[in-house]
Amino acid sequence: MTSSHKPGTRVIAIANQKGGVGKSTTAVSLGAALAETGHSVLLIDLDPQGNASTGLGIPHDERAANVYEVIVSEAPIESAVVETAVKGLSAVPSNIDLAGAEIELVSLFSREMRLAKALEPVLDGRYEFVLFDCPPSLGLLTVNALAAADELIVPIQCEYYALEGLGQLLRNVSLVQQNLNTRLRLTGIVMTMYDSRTKLAEQVVDEVKKYFGEQVYDTIIPRTVRLSEAPGFGEPITVYDPKSKGAETYRALAREVVKRPRPDVAAPLPQDLPEVIAPPNGRERPAPSPEPAAEPEAQVEPEPAPEPVPETEPEEPEAVATPEPEATAPADSSAEEAASNEMDEAEEFFEPVEVTAPEEPERALESVVAPDESDIGSAGRDVVVDVRAVREAREREQEEQEARALESEPKRKWRLFGRGGSR
Repeated sequence: MTSSHKPGTRVIAIANQKGGVGKSTTAVSLGAALAETGHSVLLIDLDPQGNASTGLGIPHDERAANVYEVIVSEAPIESAVVETAVKGLSAVPSNIDLAGAEIELVSLFSREMRLAKALEPVLDGRYEFVLFDCPPSLGLLTVNALAAADELIVPIQCEYYALEGLGQLLRNVSLVQQNLNTRLRLTGIVMTMYDSRTKLAEQVVDEVKKYFGEQVYDTIIPRTVRLSEAPGFGEPITVYDPKSKGAETYRALAREVVKRPRPDVAAPLPQDLPEVIAPPNGRERPAPSPEPAAEPEAQVEPEPAPEPVPETEPEEPEAVATPEPEATAPADSSAEEAASNEMDEAEEFFEPVEVTAPEEPERALESVVAPDESDIGSAGRDVVVDVRAVREAREREQEEQEARALESEPKRKWRLFGRGGSR
């Protein structure tokens, strides 16, 4: 079966089974550039993602009648046509419902030709160009586009895997030509996302031209920021930034498409296309970038171990030697009087202590001068004594001893104390 329409209308499918090569950008920008030059254009969005519809600024609520209804439900295509902001450019939008068409078309009669049949009413000359934005696959939607189109334009990205899958696409084109649409021709290949700063981009262009020759368009679409920004504002690049490099190159491509007619004879398709672009023979592999030298680790000197502090035992208070009482022989009254006078003089420097238990002389001393444990400091070395309290206790003790001394003469032991009362 062959598609039939008036000779004035050119039906072009923009297809490549590889995603991310610029199919939607090319369909929208090329359609806008053709409309800018005075041509009437109809863009049919066959991608379930609806990127071409979004790039033309068609809101989702205006996509109730869409290409899904046209293909699956056989709705009239005129009911799905939406006018865009670009004069002379109309569109048949798409939405996510189209993703189910691949499954629903399997059981339908003449499933490959449903788009060609639905397109016939608008091929009466009202549009000079009909463009198909195909999905990135070789499913029934792409086959429907190839069966309804007269021409095929293949965008190829200027990257390492540029020819990946292109051989399978061309084999499918050959099958469609043989069985469904004998009018289908490969009109041209457009190189996209060209980066002049890289040698790889030049190498890809040379390699594609080696296989396809004059079928490659002279216009090469560069990689620019403006082309990436335009879909976000719902405008083609010719409207978003008319003087940008991207807009100028798509205008040049539109002029080239208009000047290059559909080939009358199908050109032989190249065989054994490489999957990747290999570097030419004789070109040396670039040396790998040197790894940055590792910085020597700073040697950290070990900190000297702290010297052990010798443990010091708390100093014990020095024992005060207690003079042994001298044995005295009984003396007469004159000797006792002299001794009493010496005692009175010595009391200015000595304090009498009565020893009640001669066998344990230290206990009486401790009861008078030993401090309480709560008065000892944390280091256990210094002994703090309340001097005033000790002095008052000694004075009371002295008064009691003097009172008893009048009655009797007990044996005395003397202990040396300083004036300040410290030991």
